[in-house]
Amino acid sequence: MTPTYDLLNMGRSSIDLYSNDVGAAFIDITSFAAYVGGSPTNICVGARRLGLKTALLTAVGQDPVGDFVLNFLTKEGIATQFIPRKAGRRTAAAVLGIEPPDHFPLTFYRDNCADIELTIDDVIASPITDCKVFQFAGLNLSKDPSRSATLFAAELARSAGAKVVLDIDFRPSQWHDARAFGVAIRSALRLVDIVIGTEDEINAAMLTAADQVRRTPSDSDTHVEGDTEAAIQQLMAYGPPVLVEKRGAHGARLHEIGKAPVDVPGFPVEIYNILGAGDAFGGGFLYGLVNSWSLYRSARLGNACGAIVVTKHGCANFMPTLPEVEAFTAGYGGL
Repeated sequence: MTPTYDLLNMGRSSIDLYSNDVGAAFIDITSFAAYVGGSPTNICVGARRLGLKTALLTAVGQDPVGDFVLNFLTKEGIATQFIPRKAGRRTAAAVLGIEPPDHFPLTFYRDNCADIELTIDDVIASPITDCKVFQFAGLNLSKDPSRSATLFAAELARSAGAKVVLDIDFRPSQWHDARAFGVAIRSALRLVDIVIGTEDEINAAMLTAADQVRRTPSDSDTHVEGDTEAAIQQLMAYGPPVLVEKRGAHGARLHEIGKAPVDVPGFPVEIYNILGAGDAFGGGFLYGLVNSWSLYRSARLGNACGAIVVTKHGCANFMPTLPEVEAFTAGYGGL
């Protein structure tokens, strides 16, 4: 029987406030634009705009911000009936500065937030056994009950025949110790078919006591030192047969067990805002995966989506449709 949903994403959702004063130092910002955000939510929106039938498993509070998030998702055509509203919890928020080309300060407001309270019962109530692909974010593993609920979801999805995709999603401010992040990620890898992450995230996933994290006030500026090639081999030894390395302006690099790495070129654009580019990549890549495209072509679509979004002010609200991607890539030989 064909699953009802092409894609089920699990993890955080939020209201994202993006600075309207592009180029201004954070202390000089005078106003913000309000969008919907949160990595799994962004990916879900991106995949939906390309044409997938998507569902989202997140949680929001019984507050106006939760109404804001759900209203946007409903208008996008995403299945929201599996999103619980958690009494006594707040919908998460993030505040973002935009100082191109390389400084994008990001602050999370996740104290007492609803989405980290997702439970095993919430998973059971979702279409976890009725989707082709299940994707979750590394931040899901930062606290219980979300941690155990996510591992349970990955087990259930895989047993039902879905592909399980992990976006590493390293947010150091949300962990009491960066090494705890690595421990949590490694605990999930046996359940994962495809891992997506940046160089920093891959190194963070394999952190040992000898590794160093250059902490900054903003998660978006954090850098993790390490031997990336060694980390890739170590990560894949835990079980995932495919790792997709996001490389920003350089595109992506595909790693498959038993094969040489393959570079997938990106698209040259002028950067306006890099925040959310990786989520746009995820939406594009998963569209290709659901439609049985090659990994190369899937990553090529992901690169195109990311390139389009870095020229925009926000993320989820600016995800491209497939015709928009096709028009954009036409000048580069297509996908």
